[in-house]
Amino acid sequence: MNGQNSALSVRRSTVEDLENIIEIYRRAREFMKNSGNPNQWGDAYPPAELIADDIRRGVSMAVCGADGIHGVFALIGGEDPSYRHIENGTWPDDGPYVTIHRLASDGRVHGVFRCAADFCKETGINVRVDTHADNSVMQRQIEKNGFVKCGIIRVADGSPRIAYQWSACGKDL
Repeated sequence: MNGQNSALSVRRSTVEDLENIIEIYRRAREFMKNSGNPNQWGDAYPPAELIADDIRRGVSMAVCGADGIHGVFALIGGEDPSYRHIENGTWPDDGPYVTIHRLASDGRVHGVFRCAADFCKETGINVRVDTHADNSVMQRQIEKNGFVKCGIIRVADGSPRIAYQWSACGKDL
């Protein structure tokens, strides 16, 4: 899988990328605050320990251009405990899926979400993602890239998130 999207591509993050990734998340938190979404990640999410753990586990993915890393996300395979129960909707099927978590961009290029989504779609199975109700920027990107709103899930701390799925079988929901 090459995750190609114009000049962007996806690769696994490495420990050498850690400082750049921490900076991307800092910029993303600042953007979120300035665009009406101050509470989803607050001032410290994701913590450096979680970012380093994502890299160690091989689930941290870097979205890269010719001039370096422009985005990052965690690509988690298998059942996500937060997605077991969905409110005000349903999942279109119980098929296998991967989940996009903690997607962030440095804000310097367009197409980071599209590149990440295209890369995930190449797995050939369903792709799920969720976001905070205040994150209208992410909601637009998710929907623009073929994901369908399925309902509300609750993350580990109990707070609600809007849940989406792209269906590998191409069925309309």
